[in-house]
Amino acid sequence: MARRSAPAAPPAPPAVPHLRAFTAFARATALEAGGLIRAASHRRRQIGFKGAIDLVTDTDTRSERLIARRIRRRFPDHDIRGEEGVNLDRGARFQWIVDPLDGTTNFAHGFPNYCVSIALALDGEPLVGVVYQPCLEELFVAVRGRGATLNGRRLAVSREHRLGRSLLATGFPYDIRENPDQVFHRFLRLSLSAQAVRRAGAAAIDLCYVAAGRFDGFWEARLFAWDVAAGGLMVREAGGRLTDFSGREFRLDGREVVASNGRIHRPILAALRGREGLDEILAQNTHAPAAAGRRA
Repeated sequence: MARRSAPAAPPAPPAVPHLRAFTAFARATALEAGGLIRAASHRRRQIGFKGAIDLVTDTDTRSERLIARRIRRRFPDHDIRGEEGVNLDRGARFQWIVDPLDGTTNFAHGFPNYCVSIALALDGEPLVGVVYQPCLEELFVAVRGRGATLNGRRLAVSREHRLGRSLLATGFPYDIRENPDQVFHRFLRLSLSAQAVRRAGAAAIDLCYVAAGRFDGFWEARLFAWDVAAGGLMVREAGGRLTDFSGREFRLDGREVVASNGRIHRPILAALRGREGLDEILAQNTHAPAAAGRRA
């Protein structure tokens, strides 16, 4: 089984004034928004639709407004980019990237896997990332060049080097009905290659779980900056790797993400690049011996 390895030596911390204050603010704000979400989870939800299966609740908008108010009050010269429409773009070097409730569908159905994700980017590169899962009271914090923690404990990615023994995670895009693209092909290829694949519906949490060594890898297409900014920084600061499907280093304006412990990154990329049809994939794996102890 896994385990964890000491993360690679991080680069020298950037010389950023007030870095400790930025981090403390992000932590406190995520905890406050998480408290709002926790309280709302016990009440009747008001649900709307942004797309055929893309939900938004009144709790998403309330959480984002709370976070935006705190940012404007404390850092009035900073920009804000939020999933639910709170955007302030004046070309500032500092930009807060906010997903006020990642895992909205889970929240709407009472499935306890959702979080608040807040990141601060400097010149387009994540500097601070905080993800708070209120159901488990887990607070993930990362600072560029200074590592990542869970409730104060240092995080490190897993040491697993065999894809066949790896536990992976993924997500499906909200427009899957209109654009199924290679989604199911990729899912099948990696499901037949890995020990198991989980799809729990909150990309920010999945990325934090890679950083914590709970997952060995993660992939997803058609994501946005607010899905990845905080969790992606968590992976890098825990010693993992973050790229697009082509293996290029991930950028916030990218839409494809592969995150891993680094050891299984190449096999994941190879599986994602495959172009076989579903029948070919199944035929190739029909006679393959089952991995010992494989989980479903």
